[in-house]
Amino acid sequence: MEIDKAITESDDKRLKTKYNNAIYVIKRALALYSIEEVAFSFNGGKDSTVLLHLLRAGYFLHRVEQSCSNGVQIDFPIRTIYFESTSVFPEINTFTYDTSKTYGLQMDIIRTDFKSGLEALLKSKPIRAIFLGVRIGDPTAVGQEQFSPSSPGWPPFMRVNPILDWSYRDVWAFLLTCKVQYCSLYDQGYTSIGSIYDTVPNALLSISSTSSKEKFKPAYLLPDGRLERAGRVKKNSPLDGTRSPAVNNGLDSVNSHKNRMFTASVIGVGDEILFGTVEDQLGPLLCKKLHSIGWMTSRSTVVRNDIDSVAEEVDRCKSVSDLVFLYGGVGPLHSDVTSAGVAKAFGVRLAPDEEFEEFLRHLIGDHCTGDRNEMAQLPEGITELLHHEKLPVPLIKCCNVIVLSATNATELEKQWDCLIELTESDGFLVTIESYSSKRLTTNLTDVETAQPLSKLCLEFPDLYIGCFRRSRQGPLVISFEGKDPSRVQAGVEALCKKFNAGAFSEVN
Repeated sequence: MEIDKAITESDDKRLKTKYNNAIYVIKRALALYSIEEVAFSFNGGKDSTVLLHLLRAGYFLHRVEQSCSNGVQIDFPIRTIYFESTSVFPEINTFTYDTSKTYGLQMDIIRTDFKSGLEALLKSKPIRAIFLGVRIGDPTAVGQEQFSPSSPGWPPFMRVNPILDWSYRDVWAFLLTCKVQYCSLYDQGYTSIGSIYDTVPNALLSISSTSSKEKFKPAYLLPDGRLERAGRVKKNSPLDGTRSPAVNNGLDSVNSHKNRMFTASVIGVGDEILFGTVEDQLGPLLCKKLHSIGWMTSRSTVVRNDIDSVAEEVDRCKSVSDLVFLYGGVGPLHSDVTSAGVAKAFGVRLAPDEEFEEFLRHLIGDHCTGDRNEMAQLPEGITELLHHEKLPVPLIKCCNVIVLSATNATELEKQWDCLIELTESDGFLVTIESYSSKRLTTNLTDVETAQPLSKLCLEFPDLYIGCFRRSRQGPLVISFEGKDPSRVQAGVEALCKKFNAGAFSEVN
């Protein structure tokens, strides 16, 4: 079979790994479902073109293993679904129908919307599984696995995603290595094709020309796969990295750091913390670090290892805090869902970041080219890598969200110090006037101190005045926090005047 032969003869080790993993998924699906129960969704794009030829190879190898073939090319019997639309590019239509004739595809053409068309098809055919050319960077791919049941509200079927972990580079490596035909638009500078209304050639492939007509290099020459969708027309969005401060106390000057409050949210991701299996050390340490540079932590939470839980909390915090810090849930394990949660919170897709993947490759070698390398999937269009010579891999910043990979206090200390150093040049984590604080202890009862303290809070609205006990029988601790040391001292003296001398003792 020509596809399998081309990959076998290739020197591209990474492509071979991706190919073998995809073929395994296809053969597994063909073992689980009969040929009448599977279908293939084809749209003429580069990803579904890759999947078409993987399915051809996978079906051929599946039949060979069953001793149903002597090595002779087998007709492709998998039912193919094509959703035809008036907004599709003519070149896509032409390529799709030409491909259908070339490989003898059994085409079911649907001209209604995707959902209703699929419902009608599944009612009339015994289809139980559909092969999709979804990659982890696609907007619909968040939370999907190689085998994923359809979403609630949709007709029931199994989504089979053989190329889920493929990058832009992998797609083009396959198409060029196997020398198969693809839609002509990709040779005209289009890198990601949607409808005629939201797709233009990728400006990053533009060629300087003296003629009036702009020319473009082919899609496979795009140097950075993260910018694959740069040719999609986008509406104005607040996700361009520019944002107004969450809290500005009515001050507009960017140099008014001394007079304005900066707030942060801290989000931990970990079922083990919620189960009580492990003690959370990073959250309190982060709060302490933020306090030391004059920031106020307005919210500190721990959420489940669940994409929706992460997304909801990030979405809640990113609009009310100047910065959001996340820890936990970063890595290759099934429970590491932080990146996917951040992407969903911002309404963007995860996309392979080839620069970040190179750092991972140097760190963990070829292990990161396994069947899934989710660590290299980052929120598209909003991700900035924070490089520091003391860190083996960069930290991840998505607009005002910073993802930390620390797993213990020592690692967090190191990453925090690097962040502070980076701040000197980038300025996103502003070090402002630190808090002045004083603590008093007293053996007075809560009932005796409650009303005077309430009045004191009204007299000093610019101070934080808090109370706590380390034990019910121990002394009451009253803390004063503020940016103006003289005001903190005035608050302490005002409280002492409300009681007899010696009622309070100051604690360092």
